[in-house]
Amino acid sequence: MKPILAKAQLDYMKAKNMFENRAKILEKEITAKRALQEISQDLMEELVQATGFHDAYNDLVIAENALIEWSHTTIKHEKSYRENRVAIDTMYEGVNSSPEKRQELIQLSMKIR
Repeated sequence: MKPILAKAQLDYMKAKNMFENRAKILEKEITAKRALQEISQDLMEELVQATGFHDAYNDLVIAENALIEWSHTTIKHEKSYRENRVAIDTMYEGVNSSPEKRQELIQLSMKIR
């Protein structure tokens, strides 16, 4: 039986898949261009825009932020939150202190049912 996911979780999964797909397309374009010419910063910026990678990245960040906000709101209804409020709120406040902490919180947010 498939787990029931919240809208924020579904939106995150969709944005992540789109980002990964655009990253693959960007890689292929870079490989193809590299065979013909040196990859300059201008060319890289052009490829990032042309492949939709930039937009996919922005959409992913927006979806991650919405997921994190949703999980913080949702967890406030749990008994364990009331018992560990300071530690949990501190974890959420430090979400942008490192990419590893942010990713860990996103992974935890995806486990909420």
